[in-house]
Amino acid sequence: MSSQTSNSEERSVVVSLNPKSGRRSSETRAIKLAEELDSLGFSVEIGDDLGTMVSEAVDLHKRGSLQALVGVGGDGTAAELVNRTPRGLPITLLPAGTANLIAKRFKLPFNPIKSAKMIAQGQTLSLDAGWANSRLFLAMVSAGLDAEIVRRVHSAREAQYRSRGKEGGHISYLSYLKPLLQGIRAYKFTPIQTTYYETNESQPEIVEGSWSLVCNLPNYGWGVRLAPDCDEIDGKFDYCVFQGGRFCSTLARVLAAHLWGAHRRFSSVRLGRGARFTLSAPYAVPYQLDGDPGGVLPVKIRVDPGRFTLVAPPEIVRQVEERHRARSDS
Repeated sequence: MSSQTSNSEERSVVVSLNPKSGRRSSETRAIKLAEELDSLGFSVEIGDDLGTMVSEAVDLHKRGSLQALVGVGGDGTAAELVNRTPRGLPITLLPAGTANLIAKRFKLPFNPIKSAKMIAQGQTLSLDAGWANSRLFLAMVSAGLDAEIVRRVHSAREAQYRSRGKEGGHISYLSYLKPLLQGIRAYKFTPIQTTYYETNESQPEIVEGSWSLVCNLPNYGWGVRLAPDCDEIDGKFDYCVFQGGRFCSTLARVLAAHLWGAHRRFSSVRLGRGARFTLSAPYAVPYQLDGDPGGVLPVKIRVDPGRFTLVAPPEIVRQVEERHRARSDS
């Protein structure tokens, strides 16, 4: 599940800077990362044209000389890179997003000097990814109020970016406050049907609720462990379905999840695991992928085992694999 990249004479790193990611520009940190990698003997390409950077990385990977494609951004940046690159191409992040779920889960360094050292070590993890209709995601798919808020935040962000250029695309948690209040007032808690298959061959089972999440990582948003038993390399996703249709009751269960996973004790919260899912609703309910708008239901979800090759700290690679072995043996 893990590997060490080969030691060819010339190794290259491509750094792709997302100009809209996170709370402020990360260009200075990206340049520092490139300088550190250069001092370690790597050939470095850096730029903010995503298509050009990806094309360069794919070409280097085909030639066997790519050490890593580095996305300077958050979870959405990582998902975009995986969607544009072939299986096995090594990717990592210099964290610059808002939630940074992937970076936090795998302890990816925020400091560009530490990040350069990690990249030079070349340890990789083959992590599961998932298909949501025709798009790959890495952390989660969710449908319900949160997806409506994501849609509103994205619309406001794009309008700001168009009017103010690169300086207008950055967001923070405060950027969610107005869309949150608007969403709470306007959103109708439409019943969502979560159809899941424990394996690809098993019969379908159905859970209904007002908020449905299919997760590849345990944490959501600001660190709430909504799917605490997630295993990123087991070929399955965990689901978390909140039943009931009121904002206050949903908030109470989210707060319970934040307190040592106490949401497990609620009969109105359903947790489980599966290899395939379909989320559907009688009306146009939005869904989101890794913090970006995905569209409206229905969405079909399936696991793609080992699709995401992540460059990570060696100690984290060992921890993930040991955790997976312990769960497999239990």
